[in-house]
Amino acid sequence: MASLKRSATTSIITIIAAAYLYDLVFGGLENRFALPNIDYLTSTSEWYRLVTVALVHGGIFHLAFNLYALFALGNPVESAFGKSRFLIIFFVSLISGSLLSTYLATPYQYSVGVSGAVFGLFGAFAVVSKRYGLEIKSIAVIVGINFAMGFLIGGVDWRAHLGGLIGGSIAAAAMLPKR
Repeated sequence: MASLKRSATTSIITIIAAAYLYDLVFGGLENRFALPNIDYLTSTSEWYRLVTVALVHGGIFHLAFNLYALFALGNPVESAFGKSRFLIIFFVSLISGSLLSTYLATPYQYSVGVSGAVFGLFGAFAVVSKRYGLEIKSIAVIVGINFAMGFLIGGVDWRAHLGGLIGGSIAAAAMLPKR
């Protein structure tokens, strides 16, 4: 019988979806896992929130959009880099997005979602595409539209998007073979 290999992308999606369901049933995850501003983090030392922010979302549409984007971007990036390097890119993107978000957040502002990591995967996908001479205009358009939404629609954390994009691009460029 052939063994089933689970991709890292599928595992991450499963964990995030399970956390959402847990929060629907039992509640309380958003209070413990959402990303506050830097003053709160430094006073409480709850640095785990830089990662756990990916487990909480602002409703089913927020969750669905992020998980679809993670699925659409994660699989090709994981194929290009392999599971271990993909996970490095994912977590560098998530943490860099969280750090920029928390440093630039106002005192009573907090963030939820995995979109910092998703934007890091956009960056990684663009880096790979550019390296191999593929078209990246569509990626740039999608990223641009999402940044614009961050300014036009309230509740979208452009800071996490920008931090994740930068972190994912740098991580991907560092891990690509020189040739």
